Amino acid sequence: MSHHHVTAVTEKLVQPILEEMNLELVEVEYKQEGKNWYLRVFIDKPEGVDIEECGQVSEKLSEKLDEEDPIEFPYFLEVASPGAERPLKTQEDFKKYVGEHVYMKLYEPIDQEKEFEGTLVSFENETAIVEIRIKTKKKQLEVPFSKIAKANLAVTFN
Repeated sequence: MSHHHVTAVTEKLVQPILEEMNLELVEVEYKQEGKNWYLRVFIDKPEGVDIEECGQVSEKLSEKLDEEDPIEFPYFLEVASPGAERPLKTQEDFKKYVGEHVYMKLYEPIDQEKEFEGTLVSFENETAIVEIRIKTKKKQLEVPFSKIAKANLAVTFN
């Protein structure tokens, strides 16, 4: 049973479950870590997914996988959402999330800031413009893509 087949079957089985719950499928991955195989299904929706929803999807999907039984090895099924702390890895990710609240950690400081949260104002020419608030003032930092060690969407509770 090829990896591709496992993920394709899983996608087919999970799709109707997600449609019913108004969730979107981000990706399915099937991989070995140590001795164990993991089938991971990442789901999302604009306002974010909670643990309960992940649990419901996991239960319903488990039943369907047991019926179809596409996987010959024992494996762990994990349903998760990348939404909360979705990492921004590629320049495409940055373009996609302009306007969102992000958290960044840099390899070297810019304006004495090495770690900050703010709004991603724009991303072009390999540079992110992030607006951060310092007490009551707002300031914009220009952050070259090459200096970003880690970035993800920050969860904000308004």
